[in-house]
Amino acid sequence: MISVKINHEITIGRPQFPLVLIAGPCVLESRELAFEVAEAAAEVCQKLQVPYIFKGSFDKANRSSINSYRGPGLKVGLEILAAVKEEFGLPVTTDVHTVEQVEAVASVVDMIQIPAFLCRQTDLLVAVGESGVVVNVKKGQFMAPKDMRQVVNKVSSTGNRHIILTERGTSFGYNNLVVDFRSFPLMRACGAPVIFDATHSVQLPTAQGDSSGGDRSMIPTLAAAAVAAGADALFMEVHPDPDNALCDGANSLPLTELEPLLKRLVALSEI
Repeated sequence: MISVKINHEITIGRPQFPLVLIAGPCVLESRELAFEVAEAAAEVCQKLQVPYIFKGSFDKANRSSINSYRGPGLKVGLEILAAVKEEFGLPVTTDVHTVEQVEAVASVVDMIQIPAFLCRQTDLLVAVGESGVVVNVKKGQFMAPKDMRQVVNKVSSTGNRHIILTERGTSFGYNNLVVDFRSFPLMRACGAPVIFDATHSVQLPTAQGDSSGGDRSMIPTLAAAAVAAGADALFMEVHPDPDNALCDGANSLPLTELEPLLKRLVALSEI
């Protein structure tokens, strides 16, 4: 059984350990929004006995347009994440885009995320590995599942074997993604638990010209299929008002829909 311990309370690796939820807004819009999402999601997860990790990005460096909102930046973003961690007692995660960000991020978060577009960046993977923090690498839309073995090798070359991989869909022509559910056993064979990103997988990249679109109505279907296929954890971007979110609103789950969906997914995972 392949598993990775996030902290003394959460371990990712089914079926020995329960399904884990990683969720939060795509980008940290404000301290108030982060607290609203963290509190609501934590309450739902406590009720359903689902281990929960809060996620929020301090910078979205790969937005489609130069004019798109990127986030509050490293300093303010880490302050918000540290506040969420202290206020709610939750483990937190965020992504890094450059080697220079790693040390500061590693001092705050419990897991560092590597964006899909950067999953082959050797210097970044090695730097994150050397931090000693749990590393979650999103499979690039351009990568075959089995090729993630080399990604795992790059991180583990540092001696850090706390590695998790995330499936988030594969490019299917222009402006579309498709999920190949063979990815779960294939990537697990690389020696890491596998997370399913249920919200980016319904994204329609750059479909709106200056931003990405999405079809959030498909989140429950793909999430259920991933749980049935053996995903060890679920990643979801959730927002109290997705239509007015500053990033990825089209593929974000409304916060009010989290509990009924998660209740169904937990029941499925137990089967």
